[in-house]
Amino acid sequence: MALTDILKEKILKAGSKQKLDSITKYANHQSEDIRVTVAIALGMIPSYESGMALIPLLRDKSAMVRATACESAAAIRAKHCEEYIKKLAFTETDPNVKQVAMKAFDSLRDKVA
Repeated sequence: MALTDILKEKILKAGSKQKLDSITKYANHQSEDIRVTVAIALGMIPSYESGMALIPLLRDKSAMVRATACESAAAIRAKHCEEYIKKLAFTETDPNVKQVAMKAFDSLRDKVA
């Protein structure tokens, strides 16, 4: 098993156990796969802090990381991420990110009063 795979497994396990600190320390990892996994794990923790940790990932250089962060923010109903997702939904140049962001934005608008 590659080191990246072991690390991804560790991050997802931390997400399932709601261990935010164990996840966020990898948010700036050089590997896109690790940052995507961080976004997925943050989507397992429905808290304000988890949503705040997603904000830098919504601005990541990687389109895959940005798209995954949108999905996670919508999954945990992170209202404080809404403006960042709205910006991606309307100004993003990557069509996949734009589509995912639009869906996440609609989800946040529909579910939050």
